[in-house]
Amino acid sequence: MKSFEVIAGRRRSSVAHVGNIGIGGDNPIRIQSMATADTNDTAACVAQAKRIIDAGGELVRFTTQGSREAVNMGRISAQLRADGYTAPLVADVHFNAHVADVAALYCEKVRINPGNYVDPARTFRRLEYSDEEYAAELRKIDERLTPFIALCRAHGRAVRIGVNHGSLSDRIMSRYGDTPEGVVESCMEFLRIFRRERFDDVVISIKASNTVVMVRSVRLLVKAMEREDMHFPLHLGVTEAGEGEDGRIKSAVGIGALLTEGIGDTIRVSLSEEPECEIPVARKLVDCIEECMHLRAEAEATIADDTITLTADAPDWETFQLKTAMAVGALLIDGKAKRLKIAVKGDGMLAAAVAGDGLEAKLVELQDAILQAARVKFTKTEYISCPGCGRTLYNLQDTIRRIKAATGHLVGLKIGIMGCIVNGPGEMADADYGYVGAGRGRISLYKGKECVEKNIPEEEAVERLLRLIRFDQPLP
Repeated sequence: MKSFEVIAGRRRSSVAHVGNIGIGGDNPIRIQSMATADTNDTAACVAQAKRIIDAGGELVRFTTQGSREAVNMGRISAQLRADGYTAPLVADVHFNAHVADVAALYCEKVRINPGNYVDPARTFRRLEYSDEEYAAELRKIDERLTPFIALCRAHGRAVRIGVNHGSLSDRIMSRYGDTPEGVVESCMEFLRIFRRERFDDVVISIKASNTVVMVRSVRLLVKAMEREDMHFPLHLGVTEAGEGEDGRIKSAVGIGALLTEGIGDTIRVSLSEEPECEIPVARKLVDCIEECMHLRAEAEATIADDTITLTADAPDWETFQLKTAMAVGALLIDGKAKRLKIAVKGDGMLAAAVAGDGLEAKLVELQDAILQAARVKFTKTEYISCPGCGRTLYNLQDTIRRIKAATGHLVGLKIGIMGCIVNGPGEMADADYGYVGAGRGRISLYKGKECVEKNIPEEEAVERLLRLIRFDQPLP
């Protein structure tokens, strides 16, 4: 039973004003995406933002890895406004708090990551802090964050506090470990300062590539905020979800588990595809929330012999995949069952559309994909691949295709394919192997958490990754 207040099927939240839209409260669930173009390339960014907005995106985020990129956000914004596009723009900042200050001059919202806003980049080393030393580090955050809040207030900007499981600081890890509790505390440290400063235009995101960690962390955050009388709106997403059917199903399992509990005020479906492709998938998730709430309740009543039985209908196969994954995601994540049986409604729209099209085999594949997305049963290779952004300096989509073609038969193997180091080593910390962008045309390869080859040329990197895997796994 949920203890937080739910109004009309959604958790009660305050409203964050982001440019010309509101997030939270009685506002609709907002849909957004992130550009992959180089933020210094004004024309490319404007064109990509238009495609996202034309597809239905209500916010567009850009990476701002330096002051130069943050300043160019002003040019991107000016061109979009001149062309009649008014959607708020979001600057995505990592590692450099000063860049966040610059971005606040040009963007309607600034995303900061508590894991690297003041704390140094994660090294996976076990550090020890006395209570006094830990308190001193919190004071450093306060001293740096308070002027940023004042700057955002002066310019009417909103802030996204975006915690990623893959970039928790060594300081948080030293006290809480690699846990949902650590993810939540990383966020709460910042929220307490925003509340003290009476700054309310804040949206929170807690993301992970692991759907179980993501769902449990968001639930814990809701309870933690409730205990401290906070009601900030929440952004949902499964980071590094991948591409194709697997990326869609993983996103539906994680995001859908929370949406069907009334949690979520804005969402992004992170796919390793063109960013405008994310928008219709997110729209389908939002549009079927109420139906999936009913399907979830019906499915829970069917559980017997450790099996969930679900019968559903949809106008097309993709919608059917999303709807079924969304309906049973929380039940599987919570361990209510370990097996799944899905059927198509006999006289429904989908039954006629896919008649004679190998339906039974498709249903088995769907069942297995949902079970894998919920971390219950692994029947194929697991790919943790990011959607890319302006930091990605190699051909991400082509690389994913090449790696999948060579390793798709390795059941249970986990391979991380990451555009850059922001979340790369962290989100793929439980992967067997990792492929991470290290610079323009340069790649670093990982085995487990250990970087085994640094800054190798991109044209050699896929084959050298496969060479690493061949030592342990049979490859064609």
